[in-house]
This record gives sequence, C-alpha cells and structure tokens, in this order.
Amino acid sequence: MSMKFDNTKLRATPEREDFRHKYTQEGSGRVYRKLLDNYFRSVKHLFGQIGQNRLAVEKNLRAIEIGCGEGYSTQRLREFLPKTVKLEASEYVGQQIPFAKANNPGLKMTQESVYDLQHKSASFDVVFLLEVLEHLDYPDQALHEIARSLTKQGYLIMGVPREPLWCALNMLRGKYLKNFGNTPGHLNHWSSRGLVNYIEKHFGPVVKIETPLPWTLVLAQKA
Repeated sequence: MSMKFDNTKLRATPEREDFRHKYTQEGSGRVYRKLLDNYFRSVKHLFGQIGQNRLAVEKNLRAIEIGCGEGYSTQRLREFLPKTVKLEASEYVGQQIPFAKANNPGLKMTQESVYDLQHKSASFDVVFLLEVLEHLDYPDQALHEIARSLTKQGYLIMGVPREPLWCALNMLRGKYLKNFGNTPGHLNHWSSRGLVNYIEKHFGPVVKIETPLPWTLVLAQKA
C-alpha cells in the first residue's frame, strides 16, 4: 500500500529548484556535455545488462522514468531504448509537466509523487530513477513504492551523485562553499559502496554498477 505524506512537512522543495540547468546551461558547455554523455552511456550499458539476464529487450517491455523533470533526461532515454519498449514518464511538480510533454511528444506523462505512484502493482518491468533519490526525505519509502510498481524480478536503473566527490568538485569550482560543496536540495549523501548497501537493504540485489564521473549508477533487481 502506498504511504501518504504531508507535503507541507517535507524538507524537499522540488518546486523551487532548477533541474533544467544541467541540460540547458551547464549542459551546453563542452565539459559538462561530455559528462552527461558518459552518464547516459552508462544508463544504456545498464539497460543492456537486462537483456543478458531475461531475454529483454522483449516485445512490449514496460518502462517508466520517475521524476523526469522537464523531460530532458527522458529524451536521452528515448534515443537508445528499443522501439519495442513502452516508455512513459512521471513528475511530481505539476508546472514541469507541460515542458516534459513538449520535449517528448506522444509520450504518456503522469503527475505523481514517488511516494504514491498512480499505477497498479506490477505495472512496469523497468523503472528509471535518475538523480532523484538524493532529493527525497524518505528514500526507503520511495524504493518500497517503486518495488510495488514493478513486476516480479523487475529492474531499477538508478543514478545519484557520488557525493564525496561531487562536493569536492563543487568546491573546486567555487560553488556552495559555505555548505562545504553540498548542492542545495541534496538531502542524502552516498558513496558508491554506501549506495549499494542502501539499495540492497531497501530494494533488492545490485546486479551491476557504473561510476561515470561524478555519479554512481546501479542496476538492481526487485527482491
């Protein structure tokens, strides 16, 4: 059963944050564009690992990106996912949905909280959760709800900043010095090993890890 939360008491404030800049501003620079390319190359590698494990990419594989923002990451997913994959996306912040739809014409978009997904149990074979978990007040409950939405032995492809390195790189470029490089809105910090331990405790076994600078990406299978 989905857990209900009083959104007025959450520390997370995604409606106040600018998530597009990494694709439109920073993402337009040569260095950050290369980092993003490496990031999504790793996402592609992890998705390819599913094919080795379960004869995917089978017809009508159902997938969703949760927390898609304005849909720039969804665009990147659509570039490499096979046409047989039925992809849709969702976002919590309502004012971002029109931009996500405009960036991904014809794709089904849902407004929903990761704590209360508007989908029946076992609706998806794959969930993408890209740079979302670090922003959540209750990441363990989000993983529980994602597991509910997945089919038996379904997969989660998830990426978060490798926070010790992320903070150090922020400080090197003179960002967030008063907070020791911590990006505003990042409520949770994980090293690569710490993330694996957390996922295996709250979701299921980690099948594969990728570490494109400066992120950790994992492919995990529902327990």
